[in-house]
Amino acid sequence: MDKINTCLALDFYGKLLTDKMREIMEYYYFDDLSLAEIADDVGISRQAVHDTVRRAGNLLEEYEEKLGLIRRFRREKNEIDEAIKLLDKGDKDSALELLKAVRDELITE
Repeated sequence: MDKINTCLALDFYGKLLTDKMREIMEYYYFDDLSLAEIADDVGISRQAVHDTVRRAGNLLEEYEEKLGLIRRFRREKNEIDEAIKLLDKGDKDSALELLKAVRDELITE
């Protein structure tokens, strides 16, 4: 998982990680601290930070595979963006149809 997707996964699934895992991941991905800086701050070895980042990253990937919240968010965002484009073109009927479809997906999933 690349950095952008990992950050998004942290937003969606970060609360499912242990407090320590989440803290380390936020330092690494949001604060852009090095492994050594995190190790000093948290009081563990650099290798332990590395292992935690890898383990937490794997968990975030598993959560997305099982729950698919990011996939769903992106799909719905794209559909809403398309509806906005249709509105900008003056095609209110098509935009309304698309928005109704998005609503129906939300209700049935």
